[in-house]
Amino acid sequence: MEPQPELPARLARDLDGSFEELVLAHQRLVYGLALRVVADPADAEEVAQDTFVRAYHALAGYEAERVAAMRLRPWLAQIALNLARNRRRRRPPPARPLEDGDGQPMSVAAPAAAQPDQLAERRQEREQLAELLAGLPRGWREAVVLRHVEGLAYAEVAEVLGRPVGTVKTHVHRGVRQLRATLEAREERTRG
Repeated sequence: MEPQPELPARLARDLDGSFEELVLAHQRLVYGLALRVVADPADAEEVAQDTFVRAYHALAGYEAERVAAMRLRPWLAQIALNLARNRRRRRPPPARPLEDGDGQPMSVAAPAAAQPDQLAERRQEREQLAELLAGLPRGWREAVVLRHVEGLAYAEVAEVLGRPVGTVKTHVHRGVRQLRATLEAREERTRG
Protein backbone atom coordinates (compact mmCIF):
# COMPACT_ATOMS: atom_id res chain seq x y z
CA MET A 1 0.00 0.00 0.00
CA GLU A 2 1.40 3.39 -1.01
CA PRO A 3 1.60 5.96 1.82
CA GLN A 4 -0.95 8.75 1.47
CA PRO A 5 0.31 12.33 1.88
CA GLU A 6 -2.73 13.26 3.98
CA LEU A 7 -2.16 10.39 6.44
CA PRO A 8 -0.45 12.57 9.09
CA ALA A 9 -3.49 14.88 9.16
CA ARG A 10 -5.82 11.90 9.56
CA LEU A 11 -3.63 10.52 12.35
CA ALA A 12 -3.77 13.89 14.08
CA ARG A 13 -7.59 13.86 13.93
CA ASP A 14 -8.19 10.15 14.67
CA LEU A 15 -5.16 8.11 15.73
CA ASP A 16 -7.09 4.93 16.48
CA GLY A 17 -9.09 5.08 13.26
CA SER A 18 -6.05 5.80 11.05
CA PHE A 19 -3.29 3.80 12.70
CA GLU A 20 -3.98 0.63 10.71
CA GLU A 21 -3.46 2.63 7.52
CA LEU A 22 -0.09 3.78 8.88
CA VAL A 23 0.92 0.18 9.54
CA LEU A 24 -0.25 -1.04 6.13
CA ALA A 25 1.49 1.82 4.34
CA HIS A 26 4.85 1.38 6.08
CA GLN A 27 5.10 -2.26 7.24
CA ARG A 28 7.24 -3.31 4.28
CA LEU A 29 9.77 -0.53 4.91
CA VAL A 30 9.91 -1.20 8.66
CA TYR A 31 10.20 -4.99 8.36
CA GLY A 32 12.64 -4.84 5.43
CA LEU A 33 14.94 -2.43 7.23
CA ALA A 34 14.81 -4.50 10.42
CA LEU A 35 15.54 -7.69 8.48
CA ARG A 36 18.62 -6.17 6.87
CA VAL A 37 19.99 -5.08 10.23
CA VAL A 38 19.17 -8.11 12.41
CA ALA A 39 19.27 -10.69 9.57
CA ASP A 40 16.70 -12.95 11.24
CA PRO A 41 13.03 -12.97 10.18
CA ALA A 42 11.68 -13.64 13.69
CA ASP A 43 13.76 -10.84 15.20
CA ALA A 44 12.77 -8.53 12.34
CA GLU A 45 9.09 -9.24 13.03
CA GLU A 46 9.58 -8.35 16.69
CA VAL A 47 11.44 -5.16 15.76
CA ALA A 48 8.63 -4.23 13.36
CA GLN A 49 5.98 -4.83 16.02
CA ASP A 50 7.95 -2.86 18.59
CA THR A 51 8.39 -0.05 16.07
CA PHE A 52 4.65 0.32 15.55
CA VAL A 53 3.91 0.04 19.28
CA ARG A 54 6.41 2.82 20.00
CA ALA A 55 5.08 4.88 17.14
CA TYR A 56 1.52 4.57 18.43
CA HIS A 57 2.47 5.64 21.94
CA ALA A 58 4.58 8.52 20.64
CA LEU A 59 1.81 9.76 18.35
CA ALA A 60 -0.72 9.52 21.19
CA GLY A 61 1.49 11.82 23.27
CA TYR A 62 2.17 14.44 20.57
CA GLU A 63 0.13 17.56 19.93
CA ALA A 64 -2.14 17.27 16.89
CA GLU A 65 -0.18 19.99 15.03
CA ARG A 66 3.05 18.05 15.44
CA VAL A 67 1.47 14.82 14.16
CA ALA A 68 -0.09 16.60 11.18
CA ALA A 69 3.31 18.01 10.16
CA MET A 70 5.25 14.74 10.48
CA ARG A 71 7.23 13.00 7.76
CA LEU A 72 6.19 9.50 8.72
CA ARG A 73 8.45 7.37 6.52
CA PRO A 74 11.82 8.64 7.82
CA TRP A 75 10.45 8.86 11.37
CA LEU A 76 9.35 5.21 11.35
CA ALA A 77 12.59 4.14 9.65
CA GLN A 78 14.56 5.85 12.40
CA ILE A 79 12.60 4.06 15.12
CA ALA A 80 13.02 0.71 13.36
CA LEU A 81 16.74 1.26 12.78
CA ASN A 82 17.37 2.15 16.43
CA LEU A 83 15.42 -0.86 17.69
CA ALA A 84 17.15 -3.17 15.21
CA ARG A 85 20.58 -1.85 16.21
CA ASN A 86 19.76 -2.51 19.86
CA ARG A 87 18.59 -6.05 19.09
CA ARG A 88 21.67 -6.72 16.96
CA ARG A 89 23.98 -5.61 19.79
CA ARG A 90 22.39 -8.24 21.99
CA ARG A 91 22.75 -11.01 19.41
CA PRO A 92 25.18 -11.14 16.49
CA PRO A 93 23.35 -11.69 13.19
CA PRO A 94 23.59 -14.93 11.24
CA ALA A 95 24.74 -14.68 7.63
CA ARG A 96 21.54 -14.62 5.56
CA PRO A 97 20.67 -13.54 2.05
CA LEU A 98 18.97 -10.19 1.60
CA GLU A 99 15.24 -10.30 1.09
CA ASP A 100 12.72 -7.58 0.58
CA GLY A 101 10.16 -6.68 3.23
CA ASP A 102 7.84 -9.45 2.05
CA GLY A 103 10.49 -12.14 2.47
CA GLN A 104 11.05 -12.28 -1.28
CA PRO A 105 14.48 -12.10 -2.89
CA MET A 106 15.61 -8.52 -3.35
CA SER A 107 16.07 -8.90 -7.09
CA VAL A 108 13.24 -8.95 -9.59
CA ALA A 109 11.14 -12.07 -9.21
CA ALA A 110 12.11 -14.92 -11.48
CA PRO A 111 9.79 -15.68 -14.37
CA ALA A 112 7.67 -18.77 -13.91
CA ALA A 113 9.67 -20.55 -16.61
CA ALA A 114 13.06 -19.86 -14.96
CA GLN A 115 15.44 -22.77 -15.09
CA PRO A 116 16.86 -24.25 -11.86
CA ASP A 117 20.36 -23.05 -12.80
CA GLN A 118 19.06 -19.50 -13.23
CA LEU A 119 17.33 -19.62 -9.85
CA ALA A 120 20.48 -20.96 -8.20
CA GLU A 121 22.55 -18.21 -9.80
CA ARG A 122 20.17 -15.49 -8.57
CA ARG A 123 20.25 -16.93 -5.05
CA GLN A 124 24.03 -16.97 -5.13
CA GLU A 125 24.07 -13.33 -6.27
CA ARG A 126 21.76 -12.30 -3.40
CA GLU A 127 23.91 -14.15 -0.88
CA GLN A 128 27.02 -12.50 -2.28
CA LEU A 129 25.42 -9.05 -2.07
CA ALA A 130 24.34 -9.68 1.54
CA GLU A 131 27.88 -10.74 2.42
CA LEU A 132 29.38 -7.70 0.70
CA LEU A 133 26.97 -5.33 2.45
CA ALA A 134 27.77 -6.93 5.80
CA GLY A 135 31.44 -6.14 5.17
CA LEU A 136 30.86 -2.40 4.86
CA PRO A 137 31.42 -0.12 7.84
CA ARG A 138 28.12 0.33 9.70
CA GLY A 139 27.54 3.95 8.66
CA TRP A 140 28.14 3.21 5.00
CA ARG A 141 26.06 0.01 5.12
CA GLU A 142 23.08 1.73 6.70
CA ALA A 143 23.22 4.61 4.22
CA VAL A 144 23.49 2.24 1.23
CA VAL A 145 20.64 0.03 2.46
CA LEU A 146 18.33 2.95 3.21
CA ARG A 147 19.07 4.64 -0.13
CA HIS A 148 19.42 1.77 -2.60
CA VAL A 149 17.55 -1.12 -1.00
CA GLU A 150 14.72 0.70 0.78
CA GLY A 151 14.55 3.53 -1.76
CA LEU A 152 14.55 6.48 0.64
CA ALA A 153 15.55 9.87 -0.74
CA TYR A 154 18.87 11.29 0.48
CA ALA A 155 17.04 13.82 2.69
CA GLU A 156 15.05 10.99 4.30
CA VAL A 157 18.19 8.90 4.85
CA ALA A 158 19.83 11.93 6.46
CA GLU A 159 16.83 12.36 8.72
CA VAL A 160 16.83 8.68 9.72
CA LEU A 161 20.55 8.58 10.43
CA GLY A 162 20.73 12.03 12.01
CA ARG A 163 23.46 13.15 9.63
CA PRO A 164 23.77 15.97 7.10
CA VAL A 165 22.66 15.17 3.55
CA GLY A 166 26.20 15.72 2.27
CA THR A 167 27.56 13.15 4.72
CA VAL A 168 24.88 10.66 3.68
CA LYS A 169 25.72 11.16 0.00
CA THR A 170 29.39 10.61 0.80
CA HIS A 171 28.65 7.44 2.79
CA VAL A 172 26.43 6.07 0.02
CA HIS A 173 29.02 6.91 -2.63
CA ARG A 174 31.88 5.36 -0.65
CA GLY A 175 29.83 2.30 0.24
CA VAL A 176 28.82 1.67 -3.36
CA ARG A 177 32.39 2.29 -4.53
CA GLN A 178 33.71 -0.23 -1.99
CA LEU A 179 31.05 -2.78 -3.00
CA ARG A 180 32.02 -2.33 -6.65
CA ALA A 181 35.75 -2.64 -5.90
CA THR A 182 35.21 -5.77 -3.82
CA LEU A 183 33.10 -7.34 -6.56
CA GLU A 184 35.69 -6.51 -9.20
CA ALA A 185 38.48 -7.98 -7.06
CA ARG A 186 36.49 -11.19 -6.59
CA GLU A 187 35.86 -11.45 -10.31
CA GLU A 188 39.59 -10.95 -10.98
CA ARG A 189 40.44 -13.77 -8.57
CA THR A 190 37.98 -16.14 -10.18
CA ARG A 191 39.28 -15.35 -13.67
CA GLY A 192 42.95 -15.56 -12.73
